[in-house]
Amino acid sequence: MVVRVCVNGIGTIGKRVAHAVKLQDDMKLAAISTTSASYTLRTLLEPEGPLYGTDLWCSVPEKLKAMRDAGMYVNGTLEELLASGKIDIVVDCTPEGIGAQNKIMYQKYGVKAIFQGGEKANVGEMTFNSFVNYQEALGKNYVRVPSCNTTSLIRTLNVLDKLAGIESVFATIIRRASDPADTEKTIMNTIEPTTTVPSHHGPDVQTVLKHINIKTMAFKVPTTLAHVHAVNAKVKGQVKKDELEEAFVKNTRIILVSADQGYKNTATVIERFRDLCRPRNDMPEVAVWKETIAVDGSNVYWSHMVHQESIVIPENIDCIRAMCNLEKDGWSSIKKTNKSLGIS
Repeated sequence: MVVRVCVNGIGTIGKRVAHAVKLQDDMKLAAISTTSASYTLRTLLEPEGPLYGTDLWCSVPEKLKAMRDAGMYVNGTLEELLASGKIDIVVDCTPEGIGAQNKIMYQKYGVKAIFQGGEKANVGEMTFNSFVNYQEALGKNYVRVPSCNTTSLIRTLNVLDKLAGIESVFATIIRRASDPADTEKTIMNTIEPTTTVPSHHGPDVQTVLKHINIKTMAFKVPTTLAHVHAVNAKVKGQVKKDELEEAFVKNTRIILVSADQGYKNTATVIERFRDLCRPRNDMPEVAVWKETIAVDGSNVYWSHMVHQESIVIPENIDCIRAMCNLEKDGWSSIKKTNKSLGIS
């Protein structure tokens, strides 16, 4: 069985999800949909581009003429595509709040949909994580993949919880100001706190790890490369520093980086993935700084780095498999996704 996928919204996340779908042997990127003839879209669809040959549709009917006038070959509207019955599932990567509006259209035509972390948790039947609740997503119609920061916390906290049981967590999230190419939202010469305490990340973690008592605070700083988290977890059992290090290493999609080896900051870690020739220097893994892992009685500490542009891509692919019953076992999907995306 090959599932026919449409990616709606070809921005930072959408273009990566679309490319990842093309790399799978049990999925077909049947279409992409967007609202304008952006420079990104033009590049992606060039003969040398990663999405060359993919059918293009317009997600807002009123913008169809403008896209065609701009020289793009657009098949028609997204609603026409959904009505044709040629799509099994849509991965909605549209801006925050738009996905919830689009859900009405997906429901109208009986098409499954995945939504991103910018949407509220109630947009789907559940919030998904490959390692925690893959089985729960089997056959579901509408599912949400949480944000980059939430995904990183779920991955790392799940490892510690299995190892020693978590009593409570406090995490400080140092957020990048914008994605590298987003010159409109970026900030300069300032640090901006999230004035809601806890920040939305803690409650969002609890949509997946429902039993964990977690509080978060967040700050936006003038950088575009990545987010950084400082985590303090209080555990119920006992754990040693080397045990947690080993558990992180054994759990795929988490890596340890060492400041002693020169990886002292987000720039040097990103440079590592440039040198490894990763597409777009993407790092879907959570990078934990080895030297920051510490244990003091029942208190466990670490800092990790989150590449906001790519961390949720493998989760989206696994979510497609679960919802479409392509793989019943979560680890089987994780292994397939990892292999296709070059994740060790």
